[in-house]
Amino acid sequence: MGTLDGPGVRTVVFFGGCPLRCSYCHNPDFWKVDTDDKITVDELYNKVERFTPFHGENGGVTVSGGEPLSQPAFLRSFFAKCKENGIHTTLDTSGFGNAKNFKDVLEVTDLVIFDLKEPDPFEYPKLTGVVKRVSDEFVAAVQENNNPMWIRTVIVPGKNDTFEKMDEIAREVNKLKNVLKVQLLPYHTMGTSKYKDLGLEYQLEGVPAMSKDKINELYAYLQSKLDIYQNI
Repeated sequence: MGTLDGPGVRTVVFFGGCPLRCSYCHNPDFWKVDTDDKITVDELYNKVERFTPFHGENGGVTVSGGEPLSQPAFLRSFFAKCKENGIHTTLDTSGFGNAKNFKDVLEVTDLVIFDLKEPDPFEYPKLTGVVKRVSDEFVAAVQENNNPMWIRTVIVPGKNDTFEKMDEIAREVNKLKNVLKVQLLPYHTMGTSKYKDLGLEYQLEGVPAMSKDKINELYAYLQSKLDIYQNI
């Protein structure tokens, strides 16, 4: 159950597999697909369907990960089955996948939660290990298909916690239509133990969690720069 991963009360499904290696990732256990966790579309739908009484009028299912676009055929089939049965579908994604699959997935997606990792194309690979061009193509596909969007960016102390970076995010978001909400997610250290368990090096070792006061200050500034909040 989730209440932050889209509107209303959501059933959240985590897909395994992700080509990104974000320095702040708190789910390194989802980088690879665990073959022991295989499931069919019908089996997954039956699990989700049991929780529909809790969804109410505004809830539904959210697929996260990992990177759900790493399994586009399964994702599309699952979302299609949800929509056939009146379940609202939300895709939480970095936008990294094969561009030829974007349209098919977006046709059965009611809401896109887009993780804007980094607005600067030169800094993007340093943070994620992949190029920004692919996610830009995904955003273009979202715009063409007219899907509503939420935009999220993780804010890390000493990395992107500046007013200048808020200006960059605002310029990126203001180019887009159908953005309903923009969120700043404070960096936390709750996933660091997973790296030790997996024998992986944690790139942000020693970086403290983002302070609530600082994130609120940055968010207030960002809102003042975003077109979608100017007429509220």
